[in-house]
Amino acid sequence: MTARLLVVCVCALAYVGCGASNEPPAEPAEPTAPAAPATGPVAPPTTDEGMIASAVSAAPASIANGATILAFDDQMQPRTLREGTNGWTCLPDMAHTPGTDPMCLDAAGMAWAQAWMAHTDPPADTMGFGYMLMGGSDASNADPFATAPPEGGTWVDTGPHVMIFNIGDKFPGYPTDSSDTSRPYVMFPGTPYAHLMIPIK
Repeated sequence: MTARLLVVCVCALAYVGCGASNEPPAEPAEPTAPAAPATGPVAPPTTDEGMIASAVSAAPASIANGATILAFDDQMQPRTLREGTNGWTCLPDMAHTPGTDPMCLDAAGMAWAQAWMAHTDPPADTMGFGYMLMGGSDASNADPFATAPPEGGTWVDTGPHVMIFNIGDKFPGYPTDSSDTSRPYVMFPGTPYAHLMIPIK
């Protein structure tokens, strides 16, 4: 809800509750500048409400509003925060990466993620799709299971993007390095977890 709409709603409720006033209208207040956007890393949410808000920020509302919301504990055990109706699953920002990286995945994309977390092969030739509209950060573009960048390396930061999963390492012509994350590139090339990262901004 926008601030303007919120003010309209509050004023409407006040009018209905108290009746119209005979007092002349007050002079409008001087407009104030919007608050500056937050900078730097954002702490991962810790409440169920915060985790749901984080998770749904990963995809368009038409997808996120009907998605199941899962959260994972420190042992990566899932917990359902909200049951969905459309076959999509959204996950909130995780604490183990420095970036803000919630994601929403369709059923085949979720099967890829479950295989990745279990270190098993994802389903073959069953294309999956995912959104990460808040961007994301990864420890390595080469090692699917890296938990930190190699010595002297940096985190791979990608802005808002979508992902295509589960079609094997079949991305001819796309770069397989993450030196420029502003163009499409293959993450985890040469592994069963290879997938296409497609920036959208």
